[in-house]
Order: sequence, then C-alpha cells, then structure tokens
Amino acid sequence: MKFSSYILGCGGYLPKKIITNNDLPKKLNTTDEWIKTRTGICQRYIANKKQLNSDLGFEAAKKAIKNSKINNTEIDLVIVATSTPDHTFPSTATKIQGKLGIKKGFAFDVQAACSGFIYAISIADNYIKNKQARNALVIGSEVFSRILDWNDRSTCVLFGDGAGAIVLTGRKKNSGIISTELYSDGRFYDLLYVDGGVASNQKAGHIKMKGKEVFRHAVEKLTNCIETNLKKNNLKKNDIDWIIPHQANKRIMDMTANKLGISKDKVLVTVDKYANTSSASIPLTLDHALSKKIVKRGDIIVFEAIGGGLTWGCSILKY
Repeated sequence: MKFSSYILGCGGYLPKKIITNNDLPKKLNTTDEWIKTRTGICQRYIANKKQLNSDLGFEAAKKAIKNSKINNTEIDLVIVATSTPDHTFPSTATKIQGKLGIKKGFAFDVQAACSGFIYAISIADNYIKNKQARNALVIGSEVFSRILDWNDRSTCVLFGDGAGAIVLTGRKKNSGIISTELYSDGRFYDLLYVDGGVASNQKAGHIKMKGKEVFRHAVEKLTNCIETNLKKNNLKKNDIDWIIPHQANKRIMDMTANKLGISKDKVLVTVDKYANTSSASIPLTLDHALSKKIVKRGDIIVFEAIGGGLTWGCSILKY
C-alpha cells in the first residue's frame, strides 16, 4: 500500500445572480436554442460588483474544509488556480489563507487558464508525496465575467463565475491520485487568450478565441492525454467509472468520450447549469456529483482539461 494524495473533502460556491440564455442582451442577436445546440449551456452564475475572486474561493474553501472534518489550522499548503486574481500581487491564495486564519505553511497561485485545477492538484500531489506538505487546500476560482466583452456573442455566452475546492492529504491507502499528465504548447497561444495585461497595455482586456480551432485541438489532445495516462498505469477504459471534464462545451465532452469509446453516461456534466467556469469547473462538478451521491468512495475518476496556452492535462484517481 503506497503513500498517496487522498481527497478528504470537496466544496463549491456559486454567486446568487443567474443569467439565463433568454436574459442575455437582445443586441447579441442570439437565442436560447442557438446557445444550447452549440454549447449545451442554459444559464450561468455571475458575481456581483462587490464580490472578489477571493470571496468566491474563500466560500468554497470553507465548505471543502468542513466536509474534510479537519480544522483550518491543519492546512499547510494553499494553491489557487485562477486567471482572474484580485490583484497582480499579492496572490489570491495568500488572501484566502489569511481569511481562513491559517498562519503556517505557504500559499501561491497557479495560472494555466482552464487547465489550472489539473496543474494545481499535480503540484499539491508532489508536495504531499515529498512530505513537504501534509494537508493541501486546492482551489479553482474565477470571475470571468470581468474579462468578457458582452457585445461578443462568440465568447460572452460561454462563461460564468464560481469556485470549487478540495482538501488533499497524504495517507497510506489503496486510493488517491494515481497519476497526472501535464502538457503545453505555446505555438498555439493565440487560439485562446485575453488581449490585456499589466505589463502590456495596462488593461484587463477581453477573451479572444478561435473557437473551431480550439475545439479541434481539445478533442485530439484530451483523447491522447487520457489514453497515455491509462496505458502508463496499466488501466483500461472499462476501469473508468467517471470522467469529470473541464466544462467548456458539451460537444467537446461528447466527442472526446466518443473518440475514447467511453459511454457518455460516464461523463459528468454541469455546463448546462454553470457554463464554463474555467479552473473552477472540475471541482464544482465533483462537488455537485458528491452532493447528488453520484460519485462514491472507490470509484476511478478521470479529471481532464484544456485551456489557453495551449495547456492541457488529465489526472486519474481512485476516490
């Protein structure tokens, strides 16, 4: 029985405001049917003007810690995956660490766009396995509504705000994170990016995306990533109980499952309710699945995501 990083608990948080497809501005010249057919999205949650990224992440973190049945003070590593931090610095992770009253250990942010949560749990897993951390709080938190052009139909209908978190701990158990594969290819940075930055034009900027090309890369790269990870660990596709993908687009999720030869019934979907919440989408979907008692202890789960960079990756774990 090997020492591994085990998920103690999970939590999620969504802002109160809901914008349905029918609530979107008429000037966008779109319809509920058009959006649902192409993306699977029916609605999205939007943070109010006073809510910061750290506020959303803090709420998700509290729930994850509570569900883990440990005290805040037992956390010695906080990682926040985000592309929409409160400030250029300090990190959103240190702000959440402070709000939680955690005075030991260390905290930092990870920026890998929609793949951020996969990157963050891989980093936390390595710290735990190397005995440099005991209990890691890993958060994906985003307020993408702040970087949307609400006149651009090709992007503004896709995204929402939210946060999800897990607590990882090191244990000698026949469960936990089995393996993670991470990739990036900077040649494709201009397929999905934000046209702003503190060191470029001093503006927040807006999301720019070449949707068809992102779609093509997503299906190909995610399929190859999962197949590589399974083979490396002598696992077969039939061993997978659930796939929890980054909730970018229902068609990407369906086509990836189809290419893998895995039933769509094994793919957990929340994009209809939450839209694309970037780095928050995987922990939010896990939290939803746990609340509905869909996922149970002992299940083999695949997390997978692709995002701007391009960055992509997948984790296999036994819950």
